Amino acid sequence: MDFAAIGGKRQGREVPQSLRVELGAKHPVWKTQSNPEKQANMKNRPANKNKKQQKVQTFTGAGLRSENIPQPGHSQHKWRNIRWAVLLFFNFLFFASFYFDIQILEGSLSGSRLLGFHLIDPLAAFQIILASKIIMVNLIIGVVTIILIYLMFGGRSFCAWICPYHWLAELGEKIHLILKKKKIIKNHPFDRKIRYYFYGFFLALALITGFTVFETINPVAIISRFTVYGPSLMLLWVMALLIFEILYSRRAWCRYFCPVSVSYQLVGLISPLRIKWDKENCSNCKRCQSVCLVPHVLTDSINLGKSEYVNASDCTRCGLCVDICDDEALSYGVKYLDKLI
Repeated sequence: MDFAAIGGKRQGREVPQSLRVELGAKHPVWKTQSNPEKQANMKNRPANKNKKQQKVQTFTGAGLRSENIPQPGHSQHKWRNIRWAVLLFFNFLFFASFYFDIQILEGSLSGSRLLGFHLIDPLAAFQIILASKIIMVNLIIGVVTIILIYLMFGGRSFCAWICPYHWLAELGEKIHLILKKKKIIKNHPFDRKIRYYFYGFFLALALITGFTVFETINPVAIISRFTVYGPSLMLLWVMALLIFEILYSRRAWCRYFCPVSVSYQLVGLISPLRIKWDKENCSNCKRCQSVCLVPHVLTDSINLGKSEYVNASDCTRCGLCVDICDDEALSYGVKYLDKLI
């Protein structure tokens, strides 16, 4: 007799589906699952579900691994957390040096002194020289020092590891991606060459007007001055830029418009510190390109297999690709040197 079939109730209670009586049995026996069986089934179901969720889609590419194999102990936020800590530390150091008068890192990101050594952004220095028509020794020292630093640490690493606007834009990018996923907005890309035109335009403007016009609207300089000296109305421009990126174009300033990055990009051409790709470990999942600020830099290695290193000068060495690659096919490397060691 099946109680569920005639109403599903016995003594005012619903009969569990696991309880049944076999019809025609001489001595009817209630069929129940034992506790060990229930526990085994409960363990198996979520395990299978998680296994499906963890399956990573792979595509055609130059990698030799047939499927994604996460490596034990891999941290998906290691380099992001280190990078954010470095960025916030140096920007706080500007504030602390001014506020507490400790003279460690004085000035702003446009021009400063680190323990007495002059540092100046190359674009800012070129504007000053063209605007003033004077070549000052301190400017030359500051530019050479900056070039040597970023020659060691990788060209556009300034953008990812020091620039405060990059950090704000990275947070804004998360909102942009959420809105895009919900199909509330669409992303609108621009030509990457625009920043080169801006670079030349603002240098010409400095020569013609005698003023460093770009430093007035440069979000990097605005935020850096805000950190040290306090707020100004130009913060409204920075907010407008962030809103534009969130609602219209993903990371528009950093990807397409910022002329500051051009100087560091040129240094990045010869910097030996690069992202290294191991084709033996690569499963062609392409997640690295989905998180990259400038995904085209990975094309020669990840897609075409032409290079062991990411040689494109646009690379910011941010480490997002290294973090997300749990195959550990990507890592930091020193080109040429690792062949000798």
